[in-house]
Amino acid sequence: MNLIFVVCAYLLGSISFSVIMSRVFALPDPRTYGSHNPGATNVLRSGNKWAAILTLLGDAAKGWLAVWVAQHFEPQDGNSLLVAAVALAVFLGHLFPVFLRFKGGKGVATAFGVLLALNVWLGLAVSATWILVALVFRLSSLAALLAAVGAPIYAITLDLPSEYVLTLVGISLLLIWRHKSNIQNLLAGKERRIVKKGGNHSE
Repeated sequence: MNLIFVVCAYLLGSISFSVIMSRVFALPDPRTYGSHNPGATNVLRSGNKWAAILTLLGDAAKGWLAVWVAQHFEPQDGNSLLVAAVALAVFLGHLFPVFLRFKGGKGVATAFGVLLALNVWLGLAVSATWILVALVFRLSSLAALLAAVGAPIYAITLDLPSEYVLTLVGISLLLIWRHKSNIQNLLAGKERRIVKKGGNHSE
């Protein structure tokens, strides 16, 4: 039964809402323009804000749903390991989707959904970190990186199960790895900033 939960979580994570929304709104495949990343920020480059918003919500919702199901349909005693495994599986599904030949997005929205399901305060703390960094530096990639670093630290502060903390360390490292090109641009001072009206985004 536990293996079924994990496999289903991975398959759920493999659903690409950027590709789905692009088809619904008759937009180009997000893998063919911009950063070629199948994610909400790249969909936004198409100029269709609703498609980007729905992509963001869908990617976050699948992360939340997978963890919520594991939490509520398994015995509460000793299921922290299963929940942690499901959280990692749905995130890996987004990064390496079987339906897109294992070439997925960066995982920020899906990770956020996972965090909210694991613990609401954890999700809010990470969100606050992202918002604060984004407002101060106007760099969404830097905000995502610092939020990723903060996630396991907040989990420890909230005294969450060690299984959750280890999973969050893994998710954070994968997020950082997926942002390697952004890190290079940040170090070179070439990363694009968030602008108030219009303009390009960094992810």
